[in-house]
Amino acid sequence: MPGVTGVGGLFFKSDNPAELKDWYKKHLGLNTDDYGCTFWWKDKNGNDASTQWSPFAADTTYFAPSEKQFMQNFRVHDLDGLLSKLKKEGVTIVDEPQAYDYGKFGWIIDPEGNKIELWEPNDRVFL
Repeated sequence: MPGVTGVGGLFFKSDNPAELKDWYKKHLGLNTDDYGCTFWWKDKNGNDASTQWSPFAADTTYFAPSEKQFMQNFRVHDLDGLLSKLKKEGVTIVDEPQAYDYGKFGWIIDPEGNKIELWEPNDRVFL
């Protein structure tokens, strides 16, 4: 059954992403890199999985068409099936799905204008 399996990440706008990543590294011990911080964990079946924390530049257009300061990313099972289901339910779908070696992505808009990134991950590529 297609659907959300967990939180894939929290993405938000920042006036100075590099400085903010350094602050979180210094004060909270986050192992930051160019993209933020990846938290690794095991799913209920013992498989490696990750959740991403990422500050983006305040002027990013990655969250468009949403004008919000953040974007949620959900890990999903069967992205294509889920997008098909959501389309039938009248949910606004943004752009075409995209595939990379680390997974497939799709985007939707919720009723309050928040952009949501849906990620069917391939965590094995990071290991």
